[in-house]
Amino acid sequence: MANIQRNDTVEEIDLLKLAQALWDKIWIIISCATIGAAIAFSYSFFLITPQYEASALLYVNNNSVDLGNTKLSITSGDLTAANGLIDTYTVILTSRNTLESVITDSSLPYEYSELVEKVSAESVNNTAVFKITARDKDPEMAAHIVNSILRILPERISTIVEGSSVEIIDYAVPPMEPASPNIPKITAIGALLGIVASCAIIVLRFLMDSIIRDEEYLLETYKNIPILTVIPDLNVEDSSGYYYGYGKTKSVTREGDK
Repeated sequence: MANIQRNDTVEEIDLLKLAQALWDKIWIIISCATIGAAIAFSYSFFLITPQYEASALLYVNNNSVDLGNTKLSITSGDLTAANGLIDTYTVILTSRNTLESVITDSSLPYEYSELVEKVSAESVNNTAVFKITARDKDPEMAAHIVNSILRILPERISTIVEGSSVEIIDYAVPPMEPASPNIPKITAIGALLGIVASCAIIVLRFLMDSIIRDEEYLLETYKNIPILTVIPDLNVEDSSGYYYGYGKTKSVTREGDK
């Protein structure tokens, strides 16, 4: 039993009856879940354009720099560790000069504002490995974008960050499967939304139902008010074939009547 405070009055909610109300409408819940899943599946399968991701791996490297007769070794720690270098390289990668050079060098069919939305970079498990990823509706184009960046980025990094560079570990290859949309996940979310929406409507109707359906409700709700009388339902037939003690008119068929 749960209590809800409303305007200085306490309204009791029978959780068992609420669960029973949900169970009685289980077919509605299942139907809404099926409809929600079908809508989500249709939307993700027919309306969302699949996107493919291609990635390449690079290693953050630090070279020795000659300062006259002194040889200074620059390490990742000197540049706030490898992750700090990778953050720097990401900024260089997504800069306008870098991406416009990539567009010009490889004749990519995109403007800078379009290409920068397709390209991302991150550290691999907080290591000195640097992953560049491109997303596109064409898997071949996704791989082409990444490999085009690999032709420009190492030189840009060595020019801007003195004594630091990257080494290519893996080039990008065209992906076989789309990275998005995740159809099973979207379908499951649609089914879940159908269940939540149907349950919310059923619970709301249950809470707003003010119809007195039986004597038990009055006894539980108004314990201090006595019940003076009960009017029987004359439409309910008991086990003896009568309506709460009232005689039932039975038809008589005489021999010869058809």
